[in-house]
Amino acid sequence: MLVQVKHNQQQKYVKLDEDEGQFDFLQFHEKVIEKFCLPPDAKVIYRDATGTEIDAEIFSELVGQGNVVVTVFCDDEFSTCSLSSVSEMSDSSLNSNASTVIVDEVPSKRRRIEDGALSSKQLIEDVLRAKSGGEKVLQEYQTSETLTDNTRRQMIHILVTHMIDNHGLHPTKAIREEYALGIVTLFPSLKDPYTKRGYVDQDFTLLFDDDTSSRLFQKWDLFFKPNVIKEAKCLTSTPELRRLMQSAESLPGRPKAPKISACDAVERLVVFHKSCCSLEEHVRSQHGRQPYLLTVGRQKSKIDSFYISMDKHLVPCQANRSLAAFDELFKAHFVFNLSYDAALVNFYTFLQTTVYNIDVGKMKESPRVRELRARLLNQPVQFSL
Repeated sequence: MLVQVKHNQQQKYVKLDEDEGQFDFLQFHEKVIEKFCLPPDAKVIYRDATGTEIDAEIFSELVGQGNVVVTVFCDDEFSTCSLSSVSEMSDSSLNSNASTVIVDEVPSKRRRIEDGALSSKQLIEDVLRAKSGGEKVLQEYQTSETLTDNTRRQMIHILVTHMIDNHGLHPTKAIREEYALGIVTLFPSLKDPYTKRGYVDQDFTLLFDDDTSSRLFQKWDLFFKPNVIKEAKCLTSTPELRRLMQSAESLPGRPKAPKISACDAVERLVVFHKSCCSLEEHVRSQHGRQPYLLTVGRQKSKIDSFYISMDKHLVPCQANRSLAAFDELFKAHFVFNLSYDAALVNFYTFLQTTVYNIDVGKMKESPRVRELRARLLNQPVQFSL
């Protein structure tokens, strides 16, 4: 859905994603802030052409009617905007069958968001204090400002049990987001600072653990897909069904990234080569390997030069330090349009999104990558004198 937005002399479109027929009020607000470079903490309320305030509950219905024009006013602009000008805007909007939303920067919406976060935080804290093992979770975070994997899993088990007991086996997205918001508000170090809201992209994994989150990919090809095809063959045959069946039976399975040890991962990333041996012989012996760093020296503790090895070619590194050489290796993937080593894809994806900030939110990331990013970026920086 495209929503026309006006601010001063600028006019732009904001694209909203539809989720089960609903439009996200917060997503709209964030995109307006980004489009017009307004302060990130802008405090706004929304009004229609008649000056009536629009809350999150009504927003989706209004946008769903189509022909929505959103006009944005900052503090000084709105204070000089007379009611008559609003009325004139309303008349022109009604004549064009368009709804106009006026944005006035005031604290009310900000307070509603903060109140919602505090309410969710209190919910999570109350649940943990009331359940066996919950106090241990709170105490561990208070002491270390983080949670170990075991404690985090224990916390998730407690909260998921409470959520299912109170909201059924399949809680709505709003309920899951409420619990996820409460988690990252109560435990800030679990918040992923590179996602738009810090919790939406990881709420399912936080609330249902890694195994449940990856269950579709684990079970689809081996169990569900063949059984679905089998059931479909029992249905009345139609041209559309036959087309779908042919497509389903011809689709390749999703390749899984190979699981390797830490030692094997290092060997795929960095290879040591003694300077007394032939480099050409080493290159000829490599078959179908993705780019890696070739270090050359008399011994591993005394490296003389670095090369990026790819497609049986050696590209000399300008760097004389291992960190700088690895920086060149990572960048070579983009310069030469090369894919990551399948066994190292999570490692490289972590570097791409977390360290280099490339395509954040666009790359498919494993739950462990997002969790590690949240842990590292939420740790306080310590300086040594």
